[in-house]
Amino acid sequence: MDTGSYTTLSRQTGLMREMRVVANNIANSATTGFRQEGLIFSEYVRSSPGSESISMSRANIRNTSSEQGALTETGGTFDLAIEGDSYFMVETPQGQRLTRSGAFSPNAAGDLVTMDGHRVLDAGRAPVFIPSDAKSIKFGQDGTLSADGRPLGQIGLFKPVETHTMVREDGVMFRVDGEIEDSFDGRVHQGFIEGSNVNAIGQITRMIEIQRAYEMGQSFLETEDERVRSAINNLMKS
Repeated sequence: MDTGSYTTLSRQTGLMREMRVVANNIANSATTGFRQEGLIFSEYVRSSPGSESISMSRANIRNTSSEQGALTETGGTFDLAIEGDSYFMVETPQGQRLTRSGAFSPNAAGDLVTMDGHRVLDAGRAPVFIPSDAKSIKFGQDGTLSADGRPLGQIGLFKPVETHTMVREDGVMFRVDGEIEDSFDGRVHQGFIEGSNVNAIGQITRMIEIQRAYEMGQSFLETEDERVRSAINNLMKS
């Protein structure tokens, strides 16, 4: 296989990966707290003395959009949305995770949990407790939790020290392979949820572009394959 075929093949692989990412974005365009994802393409060059260098593209770095999603009013006591770059922290069997999905509710033990039953953590990284006998629950914009006018604690807002250390594990859950710090630039809105920040029209347009680019690459590979076959047949006849 010549250099041009290697280059095209690596590009095709990257386009297939990007197509899966774009399709996942579109599928989650209505998912609460979902963050749009993209792929970053880079060039990989292999060279050695006395031989032809090979240049290939790679698409292994995923980039998560930090653009603010639209806030939708629900009126729910335990529906919380963040305005800013902060994240909620939840406790999962695999460890602490960050999320923007704030559709919470108290469980039978009084812990504030996600829809999957993961406990939401406060500013001290301890579970947030909701008294069962409280008649009024309020969350301030700084995350302060009050029951019947009495402050009980503060829901935690966090963010990674380096954004590239965030790894998506679930649709709305992120693992951080690095340090996590307290965040003070986010504002909590009670009775609201944050929608997906996916630009559905832009993603559909990108999907069409990827498909066309993939078809062009496939056409090149088929033409190149036919050329090689023809050259081999001519050599065998001569």
